[in-house]
Amino acid sequence: MPLTASRPPRDAGPQRRVVRDSWNRASRGRLDPDGLPRLELPEDDLDDRRRDHPLAPALPVVRRLLVDDVAGSGLLVAIGDEHGRLLWVEGDHTARRRAEDMLFVAGAGWSEAQVGTSAPGTALVLDRGVQIRGDEHWNHRVRAWSCTAVPVHDPVDGRLIGVVDITGDERAAGSLTLPLVTATVAAVEAHLALLGFAAVGRVPARTAQFPVHPVPDSPAGLTTLGRDEAVLTVGDGRIALGARHSEIMALLAHRPAGYTAHELADAVYGDVDAVSTLRPEMVRLRHVVEALDPTLVPLSRPYRLPRPVTLDLDTLVGLVDRGAHRAAVRADTGPALPSSTAPGVVALRAEVAATVRDALLTGGSIDTLLTYSESTTGRDDVRVLLELLRRLPPGSPRRTHLVAHLEALENRS
Repeated sequence: MPLTASRPPRDAGPQRRVVRDSWNRASRGRLDPDGLPRLELPEDDLDDRRRDHPLAPALPVVRRLLVDDVAGSGLLVAIGDEHGRLLWVEGDHTARRRAEDMLFVAGAGWSEAQVGTSAPGTALVLDRGVQIRGDEHWNHRVRAWSCTAVPVHDPVDGRLIGVVDITGDERAAGSLTLPLVTATVAAVEAHLALLGFAAVGRVPARTAQFPVHPVPDSPAGLTTLGRDEAVLTVGDGRIALGARHSEIMALLAHRPAGYTAHELADAVYGDVDAVSTLRPEMVRLRHVVEALDPTLVPLSRPYRLPRPVTLDLDTLVGLVDRGAHRAAVRADTGPALPSSTAPGVVALRAEVAATVRDALLTGGSIDTLLTYSESTTGRDDVRVLLELLRRLPPGSPRRTHLVAHLEALENRS
């Protein structure tokens, strides 16, 4: 954050002592009240920090006690490390998008030394629970928000290891919020004590290597055919992805070896230099996937999936390759992500459609071709319609319909 100004962010007026003392520290540090936090943990460092942090095993506790209740509420739940760097930011989808404007995102530094007065940073400085309301924030960009945060301690040696925060509208600093967060932190510390985890240097290596959620045994699949928004399924769980996330997941599922940042930017946006646009989208995608199954959160350098995800497009091609033409036609419920204009998706969609069509033209029966010609994918395929005309007997009543359809397609072009 630029250290360019010692002026207060606005006319302070009467203040609580906790706020006045924090503002004095910010003023002495010459913090710019119009500045943004810094993204202190890049993607790879954030992944490593999350995996190795002593709060990682307790994330399900926070989710169960706080996150599960804030969906659709306009509230966010954040967990930061002992330096005030946010490791997880979860909760209401709309609020998360709004919070991105002030860089309240995973990886950003929200210590008091960086952003001035805020619940997460000030709670870490004072080592106790803190509530900050609207105009009490030092930073202008944060004045529309309120927050409550409580520090977390190592249950073995009492060392400060992080902070749990609720951020949102005035309810985030309501009278019941501080007791709620305090109780959650007590549950977290009790959970860590039961597990025998301590500070970073004493986290058992085997535990630090695994995601913070139980690893499901169920295979994962991505459904894209005939849908503008893909569905990601793991066992009994499933989520519908947004259009952009659908494109990215489809590309990653199809290419297990992954993409460089520039390759993926080109495949998604048609611009190899759109990496700065891609990166925040990947951050958002990771949040979405993590809520379903942390073992599927995309990795970086290169961008790739950590374990296989069965893509329905690839399954369709596999059926064709095995000569299961009827099964392939039944499985082909429409083009993959039909509204997508992402170059990589367009190319993949065309490649699969050509593979299916060519296989049916060379090895498919008349009945299979007829079924395909009535499907969403094949009904306007001129090559398929002409091949059917060639194969059907001269007296077949289907020929009249085919001729009429071909004429309509010709007039349309």
